Amino acid sequence: MARRAATSVTAEDFSFVSPMVKYLLFFFNMLFWVISMVMVAIGVYARLLKHAEAAMACLAVDPALLLIAVGILMFLITFCGCIGSLRENICLLQAFSICLTLVFLLQLSAGIVGFVFSDKARGKVSEVISNAIVHYRDDLDLQNLIDFGQREFNCCGGISYKDWSQNIYFNCSSENQSRLRCSVPYSCCLYSENVAVMNTMCGYGVQTLNYAEAGEFIHTNGCIDKLVNWLHSNLFLLGGVALGLAIPQVLINQIRDQVKLQRYNLQHQSDPWY
Repeated sequence: MARRAATSVTAEDFSFVSPMVKYLLFFFNMLFWVISMVMVAIGVYARLLKHAEAAMACLAVDPALLLIAVGILMFLITFCGCIGSLRENICLLQAFSICLTLVFLLQLSAGIVGFVFSDKARGKVSEVISNAIVHYRDDLDLQNLIDFGQREFNCCGGISYKDWSQNIYFNCSSENQSRLRCSVPYSCCLYSENVAVMNTMCGYGVQTLNYAEAGEFIHTNGCIDKLVNWLHSNLFLLGGVALGLAIPQVLINQIRDQVKLQRYNLQHQSDPWY
């Protein structure tokens, strides 16, 4: 009888749910949940600081709106994963798994479309970058984003540095009386890490120079090709998302097995030989 009692306690204490899988999923979702809330807060704060006219003029290329949209989407997805793993809720975990699957399929579809229709995709990217160049001085967030991108990718403009002529402050027309006429932003400039003070005026008048001459002062290659090459070299992120799809599914299967075990125990509690 003592042996049957010990066996019963052992059966009741046994769980198919792996604590490592459960809390690993919870930890990473909690981390990205907090990050998503910070992203939304920063986006809303940046949006509220903008003047109404400037905010509406740059609506299509506003980094604050992008930050808010991505933050809200990430918040909803990670909420399902965080609460679902902690509470062992199959419905929330399935919703989390479906969202990850949709994100993976969207990334995969975008990669395929970009490869098959490379000219159209490049044209769309060029259109977005051209619109951002036009509004470069209208939005400080957009300006900082463009400067960051040009410094990180060592590029200038969309196709070439002369794309900056699309901006009202940098164009080379005779009507432009700005001191920035025929110039490019300082983020296009060549600089050495050993230089303590950067020459922010190195881009002045470079649009009047040919590629060889301008190449002595700035990066002459456009950012579109650099961006496309970066996306191609980071396709391994798709593999990471695909691997992440397996984790919630593993936990869901473990929870289902645990539910079956609990039902089995309840059905046999009245059995004197159990």
